[in-house]
Amino acid sequence: MKKLLLIFAAALLTVSANAQTVTESKTSDNWYIGVNGGVATASKGHAWLKDLQPNAGLRLGRWFTPVFGLAVESNAYFKNTNGYTTGTLVNALNTSLLATVNMSNWFGGYKGEPRCFEVIPVLGLGWGHIFGSPTEEYRQDLLTSKAGIDFAFNFGASKQWQFYVEPSMNWALNGTDKLKLNVNNETTNWYDGVAYNLNKSAFQLNVGLVYKFKNSNGTHNFTIAQLRDQAEIDALNAQINDLRNELAKKPKEVVKEIVKETPAPAPQEVKVENLVFVTFAQGKSLLTKEAKAALDGIAEGKHVQIVGTASPEGSKEINDKLSQARADVVGDYLKSRGIIVDEATGKGVQGTTSNRLAVVYVK
Repeated sequence: MKKLLLIFAAALLTVSANAQTVTESKTSDNWYIGVNGGVATASKGHAWLKDLQPNAGLRLGRWFTPVFGLAVESNAYFKNTNGYTTGTLVNALNTSLLATVNMSNWFGGYKGEPRCFEVIPVLGLGWGHIFGSPTEEYRQDLLTSKAGIDFAFNFGASKQWQFYVEPSMNWALNGTDKLKLNVNNETTNWYDGVAYNLNKSAFQLNVGLVYKFKNSNGTHNFTIAQLRDQAEIDALNAQINDLRNELAKKPKEVVKEIVKETPAPAPQEVKVENLVFVTFAQGKSLLTKEAKAALDGIAEGKHVQIVGTASPEGSKEINDKLSQARADVVGDYLKSRGIIVDEATGKGVQGTTSNRLAVVYVK
């Protein structure tokens, strides 16, 4: 067990080195889901082929680099072939958080797509629950641990599928109850404390099928970053310098363009008395009684220009829509009173303060 822990610790040290060779991934990239099934048997006190407990499970995981990943796995265990059962359809449940290390990519490097065959150790801790019916004689919760190796085969047009064979050891690390564990259904004393004890473990052999979800880069796996070496960069710089020298030798042509200038119209003076300010509640575009009273001061037949704004809270998309809605609601109200609305525009967030306004310019 200590050797396995050292292997996983060393793999963590290689994460940064491997991450430099692949393109950047999004949080939604490199996820996979899989199903598995097989049999388990007590490590000691068992009879082969007569003391097997079938199981089926589900695994959801993500690779953070081509070497290191994490997965959540849950397996249900059913009636033993020796006839022993807790009286429920599912005798036990084991849910684990597993660290996964792709040894093939660690030692051989990642080449841009998964190999056809890979070796992937898994190690983790979990929670186990033993069911009991009709009594609660055997029912209990346990701290569990799993250590195994996935012998994985990748296939598919984009290597999006993976089939694996996984031998593993599974420990019950604690427990204080009494359980019928051996082939003769004899009651055996459980134990106190937390420990890796071979007498309280089971050997398991499962097979699984995994599907890797499509990534933002269009593939189902990591892609290699296109890096250029210094020699290639120097060669490109030399070509650029040669082109500059050739361009400098050519005569320069001067093109004269006659631009007809027309005087710009004098801007119309904007006075404070020509502005009407309408305030809104946060996130709202409804006119209050006070806002309508302010707008009622604009004479019928006048031309107006309206600008709606929003405060910095919320996303740009929401604020743009909200500011336009405020401009529109003011414009609709003024039109209903016989006022001519030349323009009603939402400008989104203006400034850094809470500008929940619609400004009406009366021409």
